[in-house]
Amino acid sequence: MTTSLLAGEAGEPPREIRAAVRWATRVLDASGIASAPVDALLLAAHVLGVDPPEARRLLVLGDTELPNRYAGLVTERATRVPLQHLTGTAHFRSLTLAVGPGVFIPRPETEVLVGLALAALRASSDPAPVVVDLATGSGAIALAVKAEFPSAQVYAVELDPLAHGWAVANRDRLGLEVEMRLGDALTAYPELAGDVAVVTCNPPYIPDGQVPIDPEVRDHDPEIALYGRSADGLALPRAMATAAALLLGPGGRLFMEHAETQGSGLLRSLAASGDWSRAQDHADLTGRPRVTEAVRGDLGSRS
Repeated sequence: MTTSLLAGEAGEPPREIRAAVRWATRVLDASGIASAPVDALLLAAHVLGVDPPEARRLLVLGDTELPNRYAGLVTERATRVPLQHLTGTAHFRSLTLAVGPGVFIPRPETEVLVGLALAALRASSDPAPVVVDLATGSGAIALAVKAEFPSAQVYAVELDPLAHGWAVANRDRLGLEVEMRLGDALTAYPELAGDVAVVTCNPPYIPDGQVPIDPEVRDHDPEIALYGRSADGLALPRAMATAAALLLGPGGRLFMEHAETQGSGLLRSLAASGDWSRAQDHADLTGRPRVTEAVRGDLGSRS
């Protein structure tokens, strides 16, 4: 690579780790990436094949050269290709997942949903509760639940074949026993109806017409994983809540992620459905409303 992305710089980008990471940080910052210093270090760790703490140690020592491909990856990241697409991995709770084009990159805020689901499972008297994850994407939620609550019987479903392929690959690489079904979340697992203890779901919920500002999301996350198919973005979440109600037994719990402005609307929809005995919203780690928890009411006249 002979051309620097940073105005005023010329010649080959530096390869000595300190100078290279400083250069990368400037390039990424100039491209509007808020996490520029972190991304620069994580790309260095990636090309060196070490974990981030070791990369930080090498940065302090300052006697390591980075491979030529580091500059190329920085160039790609500066065009707003997601960091996770460049490294091929995304970290989610205790797991390292394989991700790339065609699958939604799991977000840190979704870890809150997993924590709430795990708390419900641990409070259950069932030693092997059934969990279903709707619209599983990379498999992040389902695999994290299984990893942290091994006795759970975990099932997951994904509509998109590309995303389903990533989920299956993650399951097989991690060696976790989770059924990954290719199919529609709205009709999945009828054989489990009434026997499920917890349903988890991070559905598409961006309102139609509200195109994400971040290029990483707008240009790289699959549209099928983003848009909720209505002006308020809640058409798919409402439909998936209905599907969850059919799966859950009395007292079973639904945990569903939503945008920070959608909590009250989703709670109203759940109350109007008559399927739920109670529901509440939970904040993410930044204090923003993020996850709705709903408790399945008496199945009543269901046949």
